[in-house]
Amino acid sequence: MHGRDEDTPIRTLRILHRTRYAYDRPVSFGEHRLMIRPRDGHDMRILESSLTVSPRANVHWTFDTFGNSVALLSFQEAADELVIESELLLRRYGLDEPLTRIERYAGTFPVHYNVDEFIDLGPYLVSDQPQDQDVLAAWVAQVLPHPNGSSLEVLGALGTAVHGAFRYARREAEGVQTPAETIGLGTGTCRDFALLFMDAARHLGFAARFVTGYLHDEGAGNESGEDMTGGGATHAWADIFVPGAGWVEFDPTNHIIASRNLIRVATTRTPAQALPVSGTFEHEGGSLLGLQVAVRVIEVA
Repeated sequence: MHGRDEDTPIRTLRILHRTRYAYDRPVSFGEHRLMIRPRDGHDMRILESSLTVSPRANVHWTFDTFGNSVALLSFQEAADELVIESELLLRRYGLDEPLTRIERYAGTFPVHYNVDEFIDLGPYLVSDQPQDQDVLAAWVAQVLPHPNGSSLEVLGALGTAVHGAFRYARREAEGVQTPAETIGLGTGTCRDFALLFMDAARHLGFAARFVTGYLHDEGAGNESGEDMTGGGATHAWADIFVPGAGWVEFDPTNHIIASRNLIRVATTRTPAQALPVSGTFEHEGGSLLGLQVAVRVIEVA
């Protein structure tokens, strides 16, 4: 039996991810945690992978509570910089006209989960930032005063509202703005927009989770293509569990849904659980000078 539809496009992608921390003097590194390796699935297959770390580190692979691949690094020597380089070759499968197919199965709004789904999805129904509920509810009521139609149509309208209302501004510093901060500032990163969309969807009764990964920008460097926002670094979006259709990707930064250009690495309940690189260092007066992150996603023949 053939495992995929004949009209399923297949593309092979090479992903180069480099993170560099620079310090003003040699420092000792505590354990570091990496979430940079995607999980295989029916829509994605890893063909090759490599991980290079300087200074040298012992690498222990494990899974977190969500089943994401996590690399734990332990170091034996001090250094004035930490460089982590990951290279992946993967095959990405995507459907032609995915929204048409998803809409065949997507349920109506208001959303209804069966008993088992409600139990399993419980943690994903709870707001990540409960203190922002009044501000968030007022904003949702303003942009979606009378939400109606299918679940997919309501979520699509929510994505349109986030995409149209806020200005993207790249930020290297770790951390995510709360929904109230993003609404007040009118600007944010893909992480901020993903959290805003996620908590707004939860406010509407949907189960939502945070996704970190990579963006394949087909238009980059192509005069006939339209560049997407969020390339050149790790990217973030939200997954919504749509009854009848399952987990569906929503990227409000680029106003896209269920796109084969989104390459997930990890899915978590909160943004804080999805940091691509995290760890500590010990120093005697030393300090971090800077952080550089570079990501390239290249389609190969």
